[in-house]
Amino acid sequence: MTAAEAIQVRGQAPYVVTVGCGIADQVDSAAQGSSRIALIHGSQPARALVQIHERLSGAGYEVTGIAVPDGESGKTLDVARECWNRLGQKGFTRSDVIVGFGGGAVTDLAGFVAATWLRGVRLINVPTTLLGMVDAAVGGKTAINVAAGKNLVGAFHPPVAVIADLDLLDTLPAAEYRSGLAEVVKCGFIADPVILDLLSADPTGRADRTELVVRSVRVKAEVVSEDLTDVGRREMLNYGHTLGHAIEAASGYAVRHGEAIAIGMVFAAQLARHSGLLDRASANRHHELFARMGLPTSYRAPLVDLLPLMRVDKKTRGTALRFVVLEDIARPRILEGPDSKLIEAAYADLTSA
Repeated sequence: MTAAEAIQVRGQAPYVVTVGCGIADQVDSAAQGSSRIALIHGSQPARALVQIHERLSGAGYEVTGIAVPDGESGKTLDVARECWNRLGQKGFTRSDVIVGFGGGAVTDLAGFVAATWLRGVRLINVPTTLLGMVDAAVGGKTAINVAAGKNLVGAFHPPVAVIADLDLLDTLPAAEYRSGLAEVVKCGFIADPVILDLLSADPTGRADRTELVVRSVRVKAEVVSEDLTDVGRREMLNYGHTLGHAIEAASGYAVRHGEAIAIGMVFAAQLARHSGLLDRASANRHHELFARMGLPTSYRAPLVDLLPLMRVDKKTRGTALRFVVLEDIARPRILEGPDSKLIEAAYADLTSA
């Protein structure tokens, strides 16, 4: 085992994201000061889940396991309500802790439950997917989905610790790992071009896994340390997400998050090109890299079906769509209210790819 990397998230509620191998058992020390732990978890990896449950119980905690559906189907009001009911039955107080163990959807849900139970109890995230480690479990955004769209009901509730044990990725299906890499690529395009170089050399993202995760977490930690509540620089973390979230919702979440965000970034790059902000080579680099990685670069549903979903995007102000775009690699900005013809031209690039 190599030494773990501790990445500080600063701000009004500081915490540390620990990245390393074989570190999942650190969750018991992170929970010190509580007597009860609610372990809100998905189904995988099952062996590690049992080990963490046993570790916490052996450390003297009263552990309540709450199984929730994997993926976006678990991020619903009904599932959250069941979690609240279990906490009430077990007498959870403000001194107790919720541990979110699972992929990004599970930690989103666990965070929302923690934010809303007694108006806020401590949260520890133990992400088990690449997507969770580099994005969902870090930053303090929590949410559930509603019929109108993804992540529209939620709260800002930073965890007290994030423990990213890279060993948990060893059993992750290849398609899920590849999907998580899209958020890694996003960090490269908006802030850290070294990430793009590493993935160009090894599109599988396996050879430099530790460095990719650490670099991605550092990008997010720096941004959310400055802007927790999404009123400024943090919007840049939504690169590719305006169209991406719309695709997810339109597909009934059959399209994985990372797959949708990859398409969304290709679209955003072409939108920036058509708007005269980004050169053709940089725009095309998106398509080329994602294609080499085995991530989708095209989408053929009618744009008219996606526009209403994009209009409920959290960046929208009034009726004006706002997109995160690039002026250059690692130079993101907001494009506000682009002409509909520019949107149509960029989307046409997706359907013709």
